[in-house]
This record gives sequence, structure tokens and C-alpha cells, in this order.
Amino acid sequence: MKYFFTILFFIATINTSKAQDSSHLRISLLTCTPGTELYSTFGHSALRIIDSTSLTDYVFNYGTFNFDDEGFYLKFVQGKLLYYLSAEQYKQFAYDYEAEGRGITEQVLAYTPTQKMAIQKAMMNNIKEANKYYLYDFFKDNCTTRLRDIIVQNKPTNTALKAIAPATLTYRQAIHYYLDMYKKYWSKLGIDLLLGQPTDAVMTAPETLFLPNNLMRALDSSNNQGQWILSKKAAYNFTAPAIQGQLLTPLFCFSLLLVIILAISFLVSRPAAYFLQGFDAMLFFLTGALGIVLIFMWVATNHAMCAHNYNLLWAIPTHAIMAFFVRSKKKWARYYFGCTAVAMVLLLLSWFFLPQKMNNDFVPFVLLLLYRAAACYYNFQPKNKLNYYATKPS
Repeated sequence: MKYFFTILFFIATINTSKAQDSSHLRISLLTCTPGTELYSTFGHSALRIIDSTSLTDYVFNYGTFNFDDEGFYLKFVQGKLLYYLSAEQYKQFAYDYEAEGRGITEQVLAYTPTQKMAIQKAMMNNIKEANKYYLYDFFKDNCTTRLRDIIVQNKPTNTALKAIAPATLTYRQAIHYYLDMYKKYWSKLGIDLLLGQPTDAVMTAPETLFLPNNLMRALDSSNNQGQWILSKKAAYNFTAPAIQGQLLTPLFCFSLLLVIILAISFLVSRPAAYFLQGFDAMLFFLTGALGIVLIFMWVATNHAMCAHNYNLLWAIPTHAIMAFFVRSKKKWARYYFGCTAVAMVLLLLSWFFLPQKMNNDFVPFVLLLLYRAAACYYNFQPKNKLNYYATKPS
């Protein structure tokens, strides 16, 4: 009799389970910790769907692209590279991230059977060759924002996820958090160089969820009585690696360069004069070339965040031409470098008040431009010693 009731209880449990969830699906958000490479600094999101009927366990990933795509690098630079939705076995996905030393957190999402079937159907439709490609945008349309939209749009009510960031948070501040935390100061410098004033726009609450960890935290904070997630766990035991500091930071390197050039400029000798003349030509040419790149990123690519770049106030494209006139006797060339020096003074005075958040590591470099522009202006004077040594016949 005891075994009879046990069997009845087991059958009843199965029937209850089926009544509760006729879809036989479990859908989870996977949030992966950041990696060592720049592209993985901000983490990753993917969707896991387990189907107990077909005995499948797939991870759907919107963050894949093809290195073999024709014109890959040009499309990448222009912001025209197509990303696509892919699917792989969960075991392989987890193995790859564990091998990279990256953790995975799984949040089982709270959906009705109807909603889960709708999500599975949508993912299977999206992964078709005709539908899987999309134009990637790191801030507006990426592997996390796509899942954010799927998660929110398939809830039975219009309940929004709670805000998990300060109301004044900008895109630049959001990515600075990760770059500073992982001490990627050179990467931060390059990103701040390329990204213009639109990156300093204040985000709305949904817009803050372009970062994987933010979406995971939003689900946690909004989960009143299991409204959003049923459970949360780590996929495996994970220990975050120690973050190594950098001695040769941009600020240190630019400051050291400024001090070295200042020291050399006090040497009244022919070698020092020739060195400074060559250095000035290289300095202004490379700075001008950098300005041309910034103009290109602004007007010739799909990277909307590269527009209205205030770094062009010091990376002036015309410097690339004026580099060939650093010791010219022409009055117009002298005035050019004099105006450049004045412009650098004004820029430094307004540095913290510009609409775009400027990277302070560039301050020593701007000081160097100011000093060498003033030196080029001053060296036009015939009584200057450095000009005398640089032009005196052997």
C-alpha cells in the first residue's frame, strides 16, 4: 500500500508539473564576466533555451561576426560590419568561457508556457539566414540590447525593469567604469579620442542596459516575488583573476615626453636644434594626421558616437600640412603657429567646461603642442639662438 501511494504521488506530481508548464521549456539569461581582450572588457549576454521534449540545450548568441567577410576591416572601421545570431550547444559555450577564465551567471526567466513558446519560435525564426544579420551598434543595438528587448517585450504586463544606475549617468561614464576597473588606461585613451560629444549624453533607464552586467542587475532588482526570474546561479566555480596595474600610463608617458622636450630645448647646440626641428615636424604631422582620422570617423562612417568630436580642437587636421613649415620664414606660417599656441591656451582654460568630457591624460600632450607651437613662432625671430644654430652654415 505504501508503494501504491508513492506511485500515485509521483504521477500526480508529473501531471501538476505539466499543468504548470506545458511548454517543456526553460529559458535563461546568461551573463558572462569580462575578459582580458578589449572586445570582451564589457562582458557578454546570451540566451539559453532548454527543451525537455526534444532534449536540446542551445545558447543563442547575437554577438557573432565573420572574420572572413569580404572587406572585413573596412566594414569594421566604417561601422558597416554585420553581426548575426548564432546557436551552439550549451556545453560548448560554457567550456569556451571556462577555458578563457570567464564566469557565467544564469538567471532562469519567469515566463508563462505561452510566452516561452513564443520566444523559442522567435529565436528559431531570427536564426534563419534571411533574418539573422543586423547592423551592430555597441551602444544602441548589441548582443545585450537585443536580449533586453526580447525579455521585456514578452512579459504579460508592461512592467518596466527598475533603473539600476544614477539618473545622470552618461554612456562615457558607463564604459569608463569598466576601463578604469580593469586598468585599461591606453584603451580608455583611444576610446575617448575617437568618441565625440554624443557619448556624453545622459542615458534613459532602458539605455543603461546596453551593458550585460546592468541587464543582469536590473532583473535582480526588479524581481519582486519572482516576477522576472525564478532562480539564479553560477555555471561553475569562478575566481576573478587579479588585475595588474600599469606603470607606463598615458599620463606618465606624455608627461615624461613633455619634460624631455623641455630639457632638450634648453640645450644651445646644433644637434639639439636639429633634433627639435625634426621633432616639431613629426609632432605636428602626426597630430594633423590624427585629426584627419577623427574627421573621417565623423563624416564617413556609421559610428554616430564619433560625431562632434571636440578633440579636433587640438588634433587640428591642417597641422599635417604645416609640419613642413616649422622653420619657414614666411609671415603667414609664423602667424599660424602663434594662433595655434593661443588656441591651446584657450583650450586648456576651457578643458573642464566643454560639452564633451575630455580625457585628462591628453593635457601634457596639449601643453607640448602649445610649447612647440610657441617655439616655432619664436624661432622665426632672427636673433633666436636655436634658429641660429639650425640655419648657420657648416
